[in-house]
Amino acid sequence: MSKTVMVVDDSSAIRKFVMFALRARGLTVVTAQDGMEALEKLARARVDLVITDLNMPKLDGFGLLRALREDADYADLPIIILSSLSSQEEQRQGLELGANAYLVKPFDQKRIQYEVSKFI
Repeated sequence: MSKTVMVVDDSSAIRKFVMFALRARGLTVVTAQDGMEALEKLARARVDLVITDLNMPKLDGFGLLRALREDADYADLPIIILSSLSSQEEQRQGLELGANAYLVKPFDQKRIQYEVSKFI
């Protein structure tokens, strides 16, 4: 059975690029535009991994990370941050909140496929 990845980013171009890269590897992809939409969709769909941006309206990536890690159902869900925020402080905060990996934009298709393959 195919694994499912949720891509959370307010940029439709980024969502499409990541979706293309993951579908090329046979993965099912669901998308959300921000953390609030991601939480709503997660309540209805089983997901094996989340890739999230940090800068988003409504609920940002840090808030989404917090919400998922505080929920026992998602405590072990692999989460990859994919962000243009590249400072050591943002990376430290993301990893301390429970992200499994932190990728900085821009990125290439092979890198995202490799990172995802480490978790599912």
